[in-house]
Amino acid sequence: MSADHPGPHRSIATVCLSGTLEDKLAAASAAGFAGIEVFEPDLVASPWSPTELAARCADLGLSIDLYQPFRDLDSTDPARFARNLRRAERKFDVMEQLGTATVLVCSSVAADGVADPDLLAEQLAAAAVRAGERGLRIAYEALAWGTHVSTWEASWDAVRRAGSPALGLCLDSFHVLSRGGDPAGFAAVPGEKLFFLQLADAPQLQMDVLQWSRHHRLFPGQGAFDLTGFVAAVLATGYDGPLSLEVFNDVYRQADPTRTALDAMRSLLWLEESLADRTPVVPRALARPPAAPELSGYSFTELAVDGVSGPEVAGALAALGFAHTGQHRSKPVQLWEQGRARVLLNASVVRPAAAGVAAVAALGLESADPGRAAQRAEVLCAPVLPRTRGATEADLSAVAAPDGTQVFFTRTHPGGWPADFLPTGDRADDGGAGLTGIDHVGLTQPFDTFDEAGLFYRAVLGLDPQPVTEVAAPFGLVRSRAVTRPDRAVRLTLSVAALRRGGWAPGVPDPQYVAFATDDVVATARALRAAGAPLLPLPANYADDLDARFDLDSALLAAVREHGLMYDEDDAGAYLHLATAVLGDRVFFEVVQRLGGYDGHGLVDTPVRMAAHRRWRLQAAG
Repeated sequence: MSADHPGPHRSIATVCLSGTLEDKLAAASAAGFAGIEVFEPDLVASPWSPTELAARCADLGLSIDLYQPFRDLDSTDPARFARNLRRAERKFDVMEQLGTATVLVCSSVAADGVADPDLLAEQLAAAAVRAGERGLRIAYEALAWGTHVSTWEASWDAVRRAGSPALGLCLDSFHVLSRGGDPAGFAAVPGEKLFFLQLADAPQLQMDVLQWSRHHRLFPGQGAFDLTGFVAAVLATGYDGPLSLEVFNDVYRQADPTRTALDAMRSLLWLEESLADRTPVVPRALARPPAAPELSGYSFTELAVDGVSGPEVAGALAALGFAHTGQHRSKPVQLWEQGRARVLLNASVVRPAAAGVAAVAALGLESADPGRAAQRAEVLCAPVLPRTRGATEADLSAVAAPDGTQVFFTRTHPGGWPADFLPTGDRADDGGAGLTGIDHVGLTQPFDTFDEAGLFYRAVLGLDPQPVTEVAAPFGLVRSRAVTRPDRAVRLTLSVAALRRGGWAPGVPDPQYVAFATDDVVATARALRAAGAPLLPLPANYADDLDARFDLDSALLAAVREHGLMYDEDDAGAYLHLATAVLGDRVFFEVVQRLGGYDGHGLVDTPVRMAAHRRWRLQAAG
């Protein structure tokens, strides 16, 4: 059991991680796991003998909880079954050297797999007798694509019929939930017959279950399965074994194993917390990090700029009605304000090789208890970032999101972080264009961290993930997911190109934006245009299409055409928004107005906006 994360025995299958077996063990240990499942191909490819592997795991504080997988044990061909038993004996030898007592036996996918329940039970019992004579156990698992045993109920029937003390079940959440299995039925299984538990989440996909399993599993909290309910049903049986992750995922098997292992640990800690919250009486200790922070909104969004992009972004903010109200006491950071919207321009970043770049560097989130929020982040594998500050400057805590964005937990009050800025004389209430605050922030994620980011914001900040949507954009499919508080005080949209792009990517690379709220987007658009704001023009075809699809008021449609407004609606309300040109290579601003109960982010307009940004950039380079 990890000293860093006290609680249940947490384990991870080596198949979850990239690299050699040496890399995988080091990553699992560093992330705080107490045990591993040894995936046989990893051992076969290793220079270590089973005995040497056991010694290495002991040095790292890792137990070997499972050896897996043993495939196609049962057979209607007696000669083949006899060979399979000999093969099992050889694997039992390996297990004894590894010091592990449990082997995973999968239901057969072979053409000669046994269909007769009594014969299957007889063959499983024969193997279990041999295992039991050596103090070993067989955990039998139903593969969702098994030839004759493809449900957990069928696997339990075989185990029950066999009646061997050395034979029990392995329950794998993917194999159960991908087939629509009901965990409520676990109540019929005695806890001592549940030998092992494997956990994986997954998105809901309409595809062959084998391909779904081999390429698209996710860590708990990243997909659509109700893993909280699944594990609660398992624990209710009295199961007291490891909580173990077995995730096949193409991204994880390429990514840095240390980072993946931390993501995996975060997923288990989140799962345990959700179990403790849902189940009043839990038969074991579960992780209980400090409660998720109560976030009441954005205190600021910080953009990293340089000597070229800084004046460009500052000019755009001025045209959007912002006032430069403060200059940091010790750092080259400007404070710009309008209403409750605050933007920091941080020019401390030096980019001699890429002048003219701007990027969203940090989010300031209003928290009633910033210290507790930072403590929760650290417990959930998001270490607090070191910061330098002057003796009289606010002591702010920040953690790094998966894409590198810094997340600050703040309280905006007299004497708080705004006191670090010396007044410039400009006032936020002088003029303005009707912007009232920050509605949301849009961040494009690196391809490899899209799912990690969703879990980070869910687990660390307590933001609820919304369904993943996809739009066909000019330069490839774009996948997007919003994460938000129930009261919508904090909203983020996380986007990613669904496939890795090649060398030709003429669109805006990894766009980021800050969306400001207004109560009257048409009046704001008129003010912005009069101030010379770099508003993004849209083609007349877009307004024509809106006219065909929606019954818009003629005045509103005229404003759409005049100001480059975008529009979306659903059964609850409508959404009006406009965008600026791209500033500093990848950043732009939006102005949005929500009507009624519209809860989206206008993602349907993404292809039009991306194409318009491309044309603007070509003209600017012209």
